[in-house]
Amino acid sequence: MSQTSDPALHRKGLLITAIGGLALSFDIPLIRSAQGEVWSVLATRSIATFVMAILAWSVLRFALGKRVALVPGPMGLFIGLLYGINSLTFMLAVFNTSTANVVFILAFTSMFAAILSWIFLGERPSNATLVTMAAMVAGVALIVHDGLESGNFFGDAMAASSAFLLASAITLSRRSGLDMGFVPLITAIFPGIAALILLPDTGFQIAAPGFILFNGLIMIPLAFFCLATGPRYLSAPEVGMFYLLETVLAPIWVWIVFAETPTTQTLIGGSILILALLAHSLWQMRSKARAARKGETATEFPFTG
Repeated sequence: MSQTSDPALHRKGLLITAIGGLALSFDIPLIRSAQGEVWSVLATRSIATFVMAILAWSVLRFALGKRVALVPGPMGLFIGLLYGINSLTFMLAVFNTSTANVVFILAFTSMFAAILSWIFLGERPSNATLVTMAAMVAGVALIVHDGLESGNFFGDAMAASSAFLLASAITLSRRSGLDMGFVPLITAIFPGIAALILLPDTGFQIAAPGFILFNGLIMIPLAFFCLATGPRYLSAPEVGMFYLLETVLAPIWVWIVFAETPTTQTLIGGSILILALLAHSLWQMRSKARAARKGETATEFPFTG
């Protein structure tokens, strides 16, 4: 029986990716709270993430005696490069277009993942998943309908690139079946080095570095470890949908911290996203549990690897 056909493993995957999506939702508010220049913020965030990954790996390897690969082979390195470039494009998006534009465009990660999985893995999304994604897109459209700014074309393009890079990394992780938990954390050193090279002549410019250090040391490692582990238990589109938690929750955190009150449409759209994701997850668990009792393999996305 494949991992995705085991109800217990599927529930584990849902929990892991939900934690990752929740942690990721704090990323933009913490970046904004740091009040820094783009390359200074990216360098601090990325290098802090790399340092925390090395510390966590050292504890697992030497203190607990667990052999965990930092980067599992050439495929792991390639996936890590995708995550690294994503960090760069995401930061450029945050600094070059509105938050509404960023979270709206990133919401298409799950759609990109579904398309890539269908093309390259032969995992045709079920009708239920297609309906769920349509509901999520409708929810996002409601969130940004009134407040979506024209933004900057470059920033919007960077956000679209981030969505595609994330979907590609998720799809390849699922295809490989390898443990990619540390990959996006270790390869954060690449955008970190690039940002150091691009620092302004005046050096680091961050008004409140504590926020970005907390982001890089705690929240980003937790988010990407969980989200990179998710494809071992869930399909790529399912993992991609948990990235939408950022779309729902980031405006709420911005509301609390920066007093930017969400509109009624934002609250309605967020409710649609949450309910769609919850309904799909419950349907998946029920379907797999029923199939397991019958001794069948009920994998919604047949894994061809």
